Amino acid sequence: MGSRPLRPAVVAFGGGHGLSASLSALRRVTDRLTAVVTVADDGGSSGRLRAELNCLPPGDLRMALAALCDDDQSGRTWADVLQYRFAGSGPLRDHAIGNLLIAGLWERLGDPVAGLDMVAKLLGAKGRVLPMAAVPLEIVAEVIGLDPRRPDEPATVRGQAAVAKTSAEVLAVHLEPADPPACPESIEVVLAADWIVLGPGSWFTSVIPHLLVPTLAHAIETTPARRLLTLNLEPAGETAGFSPAKHIELLAEHAPHLRLDVVLADARFAGGDPHLPGWAKSLGAELVVADLAARDGSPRHDTLRLASAYAEIMDR
Repeated sequence: MGSRPLRPAVVAFGGGHGLSASLSALRRVTDRLTAVVTVADDGGSSGRLRAELNCLPPGDLRMALAALCDDDQSGRTWADVLQYRFAGSGPLRDHAIGNLLIAGLWERLGDPVAGLDMVAKLLGAKGRVLPMAAVPLEIVAEVIGLDPRRPDEPATVRGQAAVAKTSAEVLAVHLEPADPPACPESIEVVLAADWIVLGPGSWFTSVIPHLLVPTLAHAIETTPARRLLTLNLEPAGETAGFSPAKHIELLAEHAPHLRLDVVLADARFAGGDPHLPGWAKSLGAELVVADLAARDGSPRHDTLRLASAYAEIMDR
């Protein structure tokens, strides 16, 4: 009997709910999975811990770990525990248990990667979670329309939470510090991967930031891995009103040297954009259109449909 073919080594980039969707699908495709997560969150529980302890914001890392928990009873229980937030009106209000666990291990071990690996082992996570940078980052956006009385006047919005909620049109983002130290383990897994997956997620605060850490961006651009971009299901939040092609154009503006192999788009989102195939091709990518949306009408990817699309693409 022949040995079972090796599943692909996949590195998924992002943060928040978009990365969770991608990881929930990818862990059904491969057992060689690593999430590389943004570390610019400055809102809510993560922002409070970041300010108080001068640590990386743990929230997006926690969500990625929860997404990697198995579907059995133990895995789902651990995922729920990680995501649970304290009620009440005291200092613990709205802190997620997972954030406190991660921050506590970081203080105890003095090493963010070792702390995340320990949590992953505790959870029986089907993969590894790494931060994209070794220091907390700030996202700074160039916008227009911040003041409705001066709709064409440029302005600056600082901080992930503020950028994610701004009613102005975001033109571009950059990071402060501008040349942060990438997490060395993140560089290693990118260079050793078979596939790189960017998106879905908030474009300016979860997807593009990975391409703004110079050494990480260079690894993404030069890795022998194939690169797959997963588009969102609809233009929302930071990119409300933007076409699918505009999403790819923004990626190219922030990372001029980036080449892609595949762009994966939902049929409903892609169907009305005649410019999407051309923009995908301009970055070297094949456009794959599939039915990826959840059946309940919400703007979420259906995990099994997304997993099926990933499996088909990576099996070629």
